[in-house]
Amino acid sequence: MTHFLSQVPTFLPILMQGVYLTLLVTLGAFVLATVLGLVWAFMRVSGVAPLAWTARTVIVIVRGIPGIVTLFYIYFVLPDLGLALTAVQAAIIGLGIAYSPYMAEVFRAGIEAIDRGQTEAALSIGMGWGLLMRRVILPQAIRVALPPYGSTMVMLLKDSSLASTITVAELSLQGKLLASSTFENTTIFTLVALIYLAMSLPLTAFNSWLERRMRQAR
Repeated sequence: MTHFLSQVPTFLPILMQGVYLTLLVTLGAFVLATVLGLVWAFMRVSGVAPLAWTARTVIVIVRGIPGIVTLFYIYFVLPDLGLALTAVQAAIIGLGIAYSPYMAEVFRAGIEAIDRGQTEAALSIGMGWGLLMRRVILPQAIRVALPPYGSTMVMLLKDSSLASTITVAELSLQGKLLASSTFENTTIFTLVALIYLAMSLPLTAFNSWLERRMRQAR
């Protein structure tokens, strides 16, 4: 323990350089996954067969491909097709796409949890589909979807380490490079684990708070 504590001031500042890219990739991918997830979810519940079928097909295909393969395809294959991206851009887009089906299912579950009678009543008084979603469905669906939505962000934060496979120098890659040059594997990877934990705990606590609020609001 004494050895570990004595090395923390030396290694921690170097590892913290990777935290910025970890957070950047996580937030960027989370925003993209949210937008795409909403699109897939709206298509699924639109009632238009071609849209629903397309969304289901996309969700099945993307969920069936490992996230790391998606990253490899975007970073290594797209340049052969004339579209070159930086490693950070590829990581954000790849993880955003990989997580969009899970977001879609979270949103769809929230929407479908709303009693169908409310939809029928709103349509009967002349509400259009867009107004129905904004005024009736989404405000209630958000309350249902928020807890799993928060959990997905925690998962995405941890999976941001996949970006290291395409040379993004985020936290896990910084730890690997530092360990390979110093051979202080125990100290460095313990610090890496603790930093990930420190980033995940506030999100987990916030998610737990949301779940309590949702239960109390029922």
